[in-house]
Amino acid sequence: MDAVTLKQTLKDGGRVFGCMLSAMASTRFGPMLAGSTIDYAIIDSEHGSRDRAEIQQLCTMLRQADITPVVRVPVPKAEWVAMALDAGTAGVLVPYCETVAEVEAVVATAKWHPLKGEYLLRAVREDVLPSDAAREYLEGRHRDNFIIIGIESEPGYQNLDAILAVGGIDGVFIGPNDISTSLGIPNDYTNPQYIAVIEDIITRCEAVNIPVMVHQQTIADSTMAIEKGARFVLHGTDSNILQRALQTEFNALREIAGGAASVARDTVDVV
Repeated sequence: MDAVTLKQTLKDGGRVFGCMLSAMASTRFGPMLAGSTIDYAIIDSEHGSRDRAEIQQLCTMLRQADITPVVRVPVPKAEWVAMALDAGTAGVLVPYCETVAEVEAVVATAKWHPLKGEYLLRAVREDVLPSDAAREYLEGRHRDNFIIIGIESEPGYQNLDAILAVGGIDGVFIGPNDISTSLGIPNDYTNPQYIAVIEDIITRCEAVNIPVMVHQQTIADSTMAIEKGARFVLHGTDSNILQRALQTEFNALREIAGGAASVARDTVDVV
């Protein structure tokens, strides 16, 4: 799915489906991804060790596979958003946002790059551009771009209404590991407190037509997120999906050959 179609699908109340690329580096995965049925993929440069050249190559690979590329930048800084856009991404996921100032800066860059400084802030705060020609040019340049804001801590959650009031946000990301740890219940995704926070964030975002993605790792946990109203469906990582596929198929072959299935272990660290 191309980025313009993805944005329109979400705007119309639909769902899109994708995963996180945490380990994948070789562009030879392109043909496999092309047949994967996912709509988008997130290139992780927050926890993944990726340089700008690799991000550019992966963005090109995903676009060639008709999958919308999204880059998760390392920190909520405008400079990283600009670098991701220059690398060819369509979407930018900005992690761990807590303040209005952080969100204003990254949203402004996603919408109006390469404007900088005072002109950039005027664009996001007052919707004032240097000229009508500049507006037309920049809107065309960013036609398929979108920005996702990470709400991954209790302070970010408590400041959600002020953050949403910034405007220009295309999606909200919930990092379960981070937010559950911030709530004092690390990785306890069946805890009523965690579920209540997820449900509340989705409800408040949907009230202003902003889709939410919750990065869950299992079908059961992703089902909960969908049932609570998540429409920007983000399920698993390349590493754990591949591990589960290997476990399932090779255990099936062991049993066909008359042996016993091996005990499957989850050895992938997801953050």
